[in-house]
Amino acid sequence: MHVVLFEGIRWDSFAPLSLTRPVFMAFSGMSTLLEKQVRHLQPSRLTLWVRPQLVDYCRVNVVPNLRVPTKINEPLDDEPALMMSARTLFLSRYEAPEQECVVVDEGNVIRSAFVKRPGLNPDDVMQRTRRWLDLLDLAQTMPQARLAEYLWDLIDWNEEALVADSIAMLDCGQRLPAGPYHLINEENICVAQDVSIAPGCVIDASKGPINISRGVSIGANSVISGPCFIGEYSRIAPLTVVRAGASIGRVCRGGGEISNSIINNYTNKAHEGYLGDSYVGEWCNLGAGTTTSNVKNTWGEVTATIGTREFKTGRRSLGSLIGDHATTSIGTRLTTGCYVGCNCLLAGSGLVPKFVPSFSFWTQKGMERFDLDKAAEVGRRMFDRRDRAWTALHDQLLRYAAEAAPIAER
Repeated sequence: MHVVLFEGIRWDSFAPLSLTRPVFMAFSGMSTLLEKQVRHLQPSRLTLWVRPQLVDYCRVNVVPNLRVPTKINEPLDDEPALMMSARTLFLSRYEAPEQECVVVDEGNVIRSAFVKRPGLNPDDVMQRTRRWLDLLDLAQTMPQARLAEYLWDLIDWNEEALVADSIAMLDCGQRLPAGPYHLINEENICVAQDVSIAPGCVIDASKGPINISRGVSIGANSVISGPCFIGEYSRIAPLTVVRAGASIGRVCRGGGEISNSIINNYTNKAHEGYLGDSYVGEWCNLGAGTTTSNVKNTWGEVTATIGTREFKTGRRSLGSLIGDHATTSIGTRLTTGCYVGCNCLLAGSGLVPKFVPSFSFWTQKGMERFDLDKAAEVGRRMFDRRDRAWTALHDQLLRYAAEAAPIAER
């Protein structure tokens, strides 16, 4: 089956994450949305419809990791195609339709469609042309997956995603041998090779599976509670508490308390401080004592502010949304439902404003624009610390993020 994953006009609802990557590369559970989409849809070939500025990103970072023939921004041909929103989260089996049909969300937003429409292309989706809107006239069918409207939906569903991903694993790796640590419900604990667990740790899978990837080290007297996931070569500091619903990407540093939060690759949260119900991008550094508030004092619904817009999240618990390459100084305090854009430096001593635009430098003097060349320089230094090469593609993505931010954060 030919599958087409499209970003569409709602790509900005995943900001600040979607400023630097396609929507389907959002991390959820133990993998990206794309990995789940491919696993459940099992395409014979795949087409990715993304913003033109992200084509090179896909060629370098996405296509080489896929085991199915993949093209980017190619129009439909004579073969029927299953078109699926890139914001789709799969948690269970998908049954492919046999005849043309469409799944429609509120506001005539097309979630998915099974069609034979030669010539239909990415511009039709982004501009909502007549050819695209004609799909609304097809027979409507029920959705078989969830459509994330905003990043906080992925936070809300992360425990379920962790369980679903764990069940779908073909190779659970190995069971932990007996050691100077305490295992609870050890049949639900899966570890890969070269994992180091120091004395005094408690690994508690009584409420969900725990998956620990290759090369992970967990410091003494830490408590790890499932469901949770720790990615390859990440290091958990001594006395860390990782609570249910936590997803920690590869080559990260974890410390303090992490609860029901998604941390993308190469991010440091190595010290004391609470991170709860939050979504953190790649290459971030949270200084010692950085703490998120995730509940209002009134126990009411949390609202998120992005630019001039306020969103009712439908959640009573929501921490922070933090974009790639954001940095906080020691003792930073983030308010409930805080939005921190990509490439932000937070160095003030008071409460962080509820909305911090991308490329901002926040101090006691207020908000200043963070120079683009300076942001690139800081990025190169961060890459050097991890023996990674900063390439022309990183410069390209940085400049695109600066152009796209005013649109997403309007």
